[in-house]
Amino acid sequence: MPVVAVIDYDMGNLHSACKGLEMAGATPIVTNDPHKLAAADGIVLPGVGSFDPAMQKLRATKLDQPIHEAIASGKPFLGICLGMQILFESSEEGQESGLGLIKGQVKRFSNEPNLTIPHMGWNQLELKQTNCPLWQDLGASPWMYFVHSYYTAPVDDSVTAATTTHGSQTVTVAIAKDNLMAVQFHPEKSSTDGIHLLSNFVRMISA
Repeated sequence: MPVVAVIDYDMGNLHSACKGLEMAGATPIVTNDPHKLAAADGIVLPGVGSFDPAMQKLRATKLDQPIHEAIASGKPFLGICLGMQILFESSEEGQESGLGLIKGQVKRFSNEPNLTIPHMGWNQLELKQTNCPLWQDLGASPWMYFVHSYYTAPVDDSVTAATTTHGSQTVTVAIAKDNLMAVQFHPEKSSTDGIHLLSNFVRMISA
């Protein structure tokens, strides 16, 4: 079974991510050791919480450079929730600069009458990169589970792998660029479709 390093930087519930990866056929290891990241077959960057503390903790544990190196090496990489947002250059939520792996900003949902923020619950995806390996055998419009107040706005629209609509706003909720992929929703909490997505990720690693 492929070994997937789940990056531990004190931002969120790693247990559910590990459980999801186990169900998807991987051996997850929770680590903040750059050597273990380099040795793993694939990497998952989960995260729950705020942008600035996440970046401060990543830099304090000196994990920002190993993440850049792992992605540059071609290793399959999946960011989840806050782990997607910190791949971008900056966020309206804070002052810190992000990892800058994807050009663009993290933005707050604009206020609309009757729009709930955080956006919490099940939403249907509109797939933009239909050939993205994450979507294999998932059907045209899978449902995924979300909890977020901010969304990513990439500069280059071609990296958008899926969008969803909240209120009148259609936003990017998945990106894919070569071996770098990320999703705003929680696949590990998204029932059968979510575990299927993780299985697709594990299949990519095995290939």
